[in-house]
Amino acid sequence: MKVTSPNPVEVKILDKDYLIACPPEAEGGLRDAAHQLDKKMREIKNEGSIFSTEKIAIMAALNLTYELLEKSRDSVETREAVSQMHEKIDLFLSDTR
Repeated sequence: MKVTSPNPVEVKILDKDYLIACPPEAEGGLRDAAHQLDKKMREIKNEGSIFSTEKIAIMAALNLTYELLEKSRDSVETREAVSQMHEKIDLFLSDTR
């Protein structure tokens, strides 16, 4: 797939506009990411214990990274479980022949 020159894409996070250089084929992903970040930052802001935008951004980044790592671990565990099931099925099938 050919990567094209980046275009400026405007996203809004916590009511502030940001212009981000982004290849056209990645614009949808960028907008989705900005929406998720905005959502997470608003959740943290609405809790009321953190007021600095910078600290809110750091907490959002930590929360999103944690969620990503958890999903990654779950994915690895799922692959391992499926692999073990395949081995058991193969063993069962070889015993029934």
